Amino acid sequence: MKVVLAQPRGFCAGVERAIAIVERALEIYGPPVYVRHEIVHNKQVVDNLRSKGACFVDEIDQIPDGAITIFSAHGVSRKVANDAAERELPVIDATCPLVAKVHKEAQKYESEGREVILIGHEGHPEVEGTRGRVNGGVHLVSTVDDVARIEVRDSKKVAYVTQTTLSVDDTRTVIEALENHFPDILGPDVRDICYATQNRQQAIRKLAGLVDIILVIGSPNSSNSNRLREIGEEANIPTYLVGDAESLDPSWFENVEVVGVTAGASAPETLVQEVVAQLRAMGEIEVEKLDGAEEQVHFKMPPELVGVRERPK
Repeated sequence: MKVVLAQPRGFCAGVERAIAIVERALEIYGPPVYVRHEIVHNKQVVDNLRSKGACFVDEIDQIPDGAITIFSAHGVSRKVANDAAERELPVIDATCPLVAKVHKEAQKYESEGREVILIGHEGHPEVEGTRGRVNGGVHLVSTVDDVARIEVRDSKKVAYVTQTTLSVDDTRTVIEALENHFPDILGPDVRDICYATQNRQQAIRKLAGLVDIILVIGSPNSSNSNRLREIGEEANIPTYLVGDAESLDPSWFENVEVVGVTAGASAPETLVQEVVAQLRAMGEIEVEKLDGAEEQVHFKMPPELVGVRERPK
């Protein structure tokens, strides 16, 4: 059986930065450090950081006074940031810079007197954070059908922003519907969806033309991993979202000659290699890496962690 690995796959620069922020904070300040929500959507990553002394909480009021506080890569609302500031918690912000860019765009449109429409999924932490950065709130749409239900004060004063981890194709159709419904609408185009999301989606489309089944490694609550699974299914290729090697079902591989493997932006490469090892345990395999975009993006660490000495052992 041939195993074809998508390129790129796995960690993006925003995820790498967020994980490094927690690890560096633990080195400098010592455990525990408190993280609001999962730093990224991957159980293995969260469990590993928890074993080192990171405590993951749902709300700011669960954090003890004076404790090092980290905001997750998905970003937080202004209220969450203000609540932390009122308690004078020492905050380190691990919000992905590309998510922070969306916050700034939404605030700019708001300052121009425009109503803001956010293309995203209800309940996702990134969506909740972006909604909470706009004083007047936002209109949330997920599908083309949602667009017709929007009621605004002035159809000439409307703008949109997007959740960074959505399907490029799905977002494009929603944007077209918005532009038809509100001819004067302003907003970024699909290129504003994060580079990592686009690259991984392009890679799985290429993969789908070469394989019999696709394994997407990622957590069930990972938006970008679910989008990858959907893209594989739309190409009529059996596609499975798996959390780890133990999730593989041998029956999936009956009469299969070529297996495609990719990973969501919050899934570590160790999980990919464990899946490959599990496939090898089922029988002889040949591993091939697909050509694809080579990502060279790196984001700076927050100033609170730069030039700070580690806590004495």
